[in-house]
Amino acid sequence: MAYSRFRTGVALRAVALALTIVAVACMVAQTRWYVTITLVLAVALAQIVALVRFATQSSREVARFLDAISFDDASQSFSGLLGDSAHSELGAAMTRVLTQLRVVRSEREEQARYLQTLVAHVPVALISADERGGVQLLNMAARRLFGTALAETAQFARHGEAFAVGIESIRPGSTAILRMERPSGTLQLKVAVTELALGGTRYRLISLQNIESEMSAQEMVAWQTVIRVMAHEVMNSLTPVSSLAATAHDLVTGVIKQLPADDPRAAALTDAAEALETVTRRSQGLLHFVQNHRRLTKHLVTQIEVAPIQRIFARLQRLLSNDLAARDIRLTTSVEPETLEIAADIELLDQALINLVRNAIEALRDAPAGLISLSAHRDPDGRVAIVVADNGSGIAPDQREKIFVPFFTTKRQGSGVGLTLVRQIATAHGATVDVSNTPGGGATVSLRI
Repeated sequence: MAYSRFRTGVALRAVALALTIVAVACMVAQTRWYVTITLVLAVALAQIVALVRFATQSSREVARFLDAISFDDASQSFSGLLGDSAHSELGAAMTRVLTQLRVVRSEREEQARYLQTLVAHVPVALISADERGGVQLLNMAARRLFGTALAETAQFARHGEAFAVGIESIRPGSTAILRMERPSGTLQLKVAVTELALGGTRYRLISLQNIESEMSAQEMVAWQTVIRVMAHEVMNSLTPVSSLAATAHDLVTGVIKQLPADDPRAAALTDAAEALETVTRRSQGLLHFVQNHRRLTKHLVTQIEVAPIQRIFARLQRLLSNDLAARDIRLTTSVEPETLEIAADIELLDQALINLVRNAIEALRDAPAGLISLSAHRDPDGRVAIVVADNGSGIAPDQREKIFVPFFTTKRQGSGVGLTLVRQIATAHGATVDVSNTPGGGATVSLRI
C-alpha cells in the first residue's frame, strides 16, 4: 500500500490521544495532582480538536474548492492534496477542474475582447438601451453619427422630434427609413431594432445605417432610366418631324419664289412657310434640349487622384473671374487646414463646383452686394466637406427637396440639369450633397466626399 501522510497523521494523533487519556486515568486513580490532571485534560482536548481538524482537512479543501468555483476564482491551488495517496485523486481532480476553469475563463475573456472590439469598430452605428431608456452601449460609429455620447434615448429628440418618435415606435424585428437632422445636414438612415433580455432586464439593440448615398444612387438610376426612355422616344418622333418640316419649308419657299408678285396665293404660302419655319426651329430646339439632357444617362467613371483643395479653389477662381466681375460678386475661399487634400476625380469635381458656383451667381442676380463663400474642412466623420454658400434669397422649403430632380429649376432660363449633374458626380464618388439655408439669408450647398 502506498504511503499516506493522512493515514499516518491520523494514527499518530489517535495514539497520542489514547496515551494522554490513559495518563489522565492513571493520575486520577493514583494521585491527587489536580492541577496536573487539569492541564493534561486540556492537552487531551487540544489533541481531540487537532485530530478532528486533521481528519476533516479534505472536507475543508472541498469547501474551498466549491467556493473558488462559485466566485469564478481560478487562482486557488490544491497541490497540498497531491502529495498524499489518500487524497491524491481528489487533489488531481480539483486541479484539473481549476485548470479547465482557467482555460475557459481565458477563452471567454478573449472572446469578450474580440466582440467588444468588433462592436466598437463595426461601421454601422449600434446603440443598446434598457427598458428605462438609459443608453448602455454606444459604439464608435454611433458616437461619430451623433457627434457626442448619449446617456438616454430621450436625447434622440436633438436630431428631430420625428426621428426620436420614429425610433421609439419601431417594433422589434422591424426596420424603418428615418431622417436625422444634424448641423451638417440631413441624413437618411435605415433603423432596425432588436429586443433581448439579460438578467431579467429587457434591452433594445438599435442599429442605424446611413443609406444616403445608396438612396441617391438608386434615385439617380431610376431617373436615368426614365430620361433614357423619354429621350429615345422623343428623338424618334422629333427627328422625322424636324426633317419633314425643313423639307416642306424649302418646298414652299421654292414655290413662292416662282409665283408672280401679284399672285393671290403668295400671302397664304408665305404664312405657311413662316409656320413651317417655326415648326422646324422649335423641333431643332427640342432636339437640342433632349440631347443636352441625355448627359444625365451616361455612367460616370471616376479616376481618383489626390490633390490639394487650395489649388482646386484657385483654379475655380480663375475660371469664373469674368462671370464674378460682370455681376460685381465677391468670392471668398477658406481651407482648414490649408494643407487639406481630397481624393476624387478632379475633372468631375471641377465640373460640380463650377455648377454650384454658377448657381450661386444666378441666385445673386438681384442682390446689391453679392457674396459667395467657398470653404473646405474635414467633418467629424472623417470626410472632406466642400461648402458653397451665398447671401442671396435662399431656397424655399417646399422647393428644397425638388432641386435635385431632373428638369426642375428655379432659374429664369435654367435647364434643370446642373444640380442633378452635381448629385450624379457625388454619387459616383460615394459622396452626399446637402442643401440648407445660410445663416443671415441665402443658400448653402455641402458636398461631402
